[in-house]
Amino acid sequence: MGDDVTAEVAREHARLVGLNILAALRAELGSLDRVKSVVKLLGLVNATPEFLRHPFVIDGASDLMAEVFGSAGQHARSAFGVASLPNNITVEIEAIFEIRPS
Repeated sequence: MGDDVTAEVAREHARLVGLNILAALRAELGSLDRVKSVVKLLGLVNATPEFLRHPFVIDGASDLMAEVFGSAGQHARSAFGVASLPNNITVEIEAIFEIRPS
């Protein structure tokens, strides 16, 4: 971020990461209907020291959670920049969900 990737492109990457998180969650649970709420997202943005739009980038995933789960998709969140990420990926996101018992 800040050199060869725009904030808008990185925001789309964050949305894709969110879709991957939801796919993994659905594979594990069998259905997203068991998700009671999105508790928290932690977003890491691979950025130059001058880049300041970390929250904007991670909004790509946060907005997706709200689209999918409505008010249950509202969550706490941390978003910050890091000097590097594995394989030079743009974003990394950790998600915590509250799950209904089966």
